[in-house]
Amino acid sequence: MDLKGLKARGNWSRICSKRDLARVRTHTLPMTVRWLVVFCVFPSAIRAQVPVYEVTPVESTIKFGVDSSIPIKGTFDKWTATIKFSSQDVRSAVLDIEIQADSVNTGSGLKNNKLKGKDFFNTKDSPIISFKSTSVIQTSPTTFDLQGDFTIRGVTKTEKLTLTATGKGSTSGSIDGTMAFDRKDYGMNKGIPFIKIANRVEVNVSLKWKRVSGPPPVFQQ
Repeated sequence: MDLKGLKARGNWSRICSKRDLARVRTHTLPMTVRWLVVFCVFPSAIRAQVPVYEVTPVESTIKFGVDSSIPIKGTFDKWTATIKFSSQDVRSAVLDIEIQADSVNTGSGLKNNKLKGKDFFNTKDSPIISFKSTSVIQTSPTTFDLQGDFTIRGVTKTEKLTLTATGKGSTSGSIDGTMAFDRKDYGMNKGIPFIKIANRVEVNVSLKWKRVSGPPPVFQQ
């Protein structure tokens, strides 16, 4: 009797049984686990379906203005902005803006210093002004309302940024938006001597973007 042959056939039978069992277990995995396996095995293919955007700061601006007896308007010279997608749906976008508060530029050193002080931006203790969207609502083929967390002077509240987008389906375009807030909600309660200042502050963003990879996002009709 060929004992070695029987032993080899027995080992092969056990190996086959294990493979069959593995196949059965794989087919009975929950759908979420199976998708997780696919994502781990083919991560680059999954990511390739997500639009990747880049904001070009040289062509972009962030401005602000407040009604007053003497005009107070300006820009911020130092800031960063990102647009990230978690899927191809345009509503999955997250807009994240961080502004260096002490880069405020009104064209007047006197006004700049006053805005940087503790009565207004308080740049020494709160150097960053930020907005990070938490939801995107498409209101027309080219307009959106972005609810988000707005932080200034270390105080965070929910504000709305209303945007108009251009460049749908192309590799470049822009988003232009406006957000208004009440300065007193963020502790800016004082004024400037001999100048009457309104409470409403308006922020205007104009961000030029280019799509560096992935398909264009899908808009609602």
